[in-house]
Amino acid sequence: MPAQLRIGSRGSPLALAQARMVQERLAKAQRTDAGRFPIEAIRTTGDMIQDRPLAQVGGKGLFTKEIEEALLAGRIDLAVHSAKDLPAVLPAGLVLSAYLPREDPRDVFISTKAKTLRDLAKGALVGTASLRRQALVKRLRPDLNVASLRGNVETRLRKLEEGKADATILALAGLKRLGLANAAATVLETDEFLPAVGQGAIVIETRKNDARTLELLAAIDHADTAVALAAERAFLAVLDGSCRTPIAGYAKMNGDKVEFRGLILKPDGSQWFETTRSGARNDAAALGADAGRELKGRGGADFFAGG
Repeated sequence: MPAQLRIGSRGSPLALAQARMVQERLAKAQRTDAGRFPIEAIRTTGDMIQDRPLAQVGGKGLFTKEIEEALLAGRIDLAVHSAKDLPAVLPAGLVLSAYLPREDPRDVFISTKAKTLRDLAKGALVGTASLRRQALVKRLRPDLNVASLRGNVETRLRKLEEGKADATILALAGLKRLGLANAAATVLETDEFLPAVGQGAIVIETRKNDARTLELLAAIDHADTAVALAAERAFLAVLDGSCRTPIAGYAKMNGDKVEFRGLILKPDGSQWFETTRSGARNDAAALGADAGRELKGRGGADFFAGG
């Protein structure tokens, strides 16, 4: 019988749904009761700040800081995150130990006023807290207005119903995990609306020296997702990506090969650079890093300055 492992998670409905997915997989792999893997909801800085864009107060890491502190302090044994919330560099002593099979990484367009982004009236307001989504919207429709729309999935859908925006864009993966996929008006294909690094993936973070937990998690790790995310996170790390920089990156497996596409944009969508890489799965991180260096060079040091 395995010893009890404490799971740390944000307290939003989506985060808890994802933590339960990990809990159930661990219980099944160890042939034990899910109660041996209790979930502790931890409120993060990102959850507490609702009155302004997160880019103004630190960007990525705001949804993981308190959970990682609990992990380092030994109050929990593993942390479950949406991979896209993770900064490119982890705190010393922590590692990404396992990934669940990736859900559909695409974004979806949601509106009661139009079926697609192209159908929105000129000057319509698209609400999204993501600078990547804002920049991609402006790239496709420079005539639209964009503004921050904060809150968990349910909150943002409610704000849309209340008329605080004409449309919004959310991750299909989160909607599917909450049973809300029917809220989508249109799924946005990756060729014109590239996902965030890690979008659709659930990752488990642990202490680097916790051999017992690492051994248990090896039984539920999904190798292909780990390879794809190695490419994407290496790309992000080279670009020093955060919520302040519109960066998109997506890797998918094609047999033994990994195929990667990366994109950087001006916040107003007026300029962008993209690149692709393809190679052996063992070279995934090197491919992503190389793509990041290329775009960093093409964009120049001041690419993200201003709008």
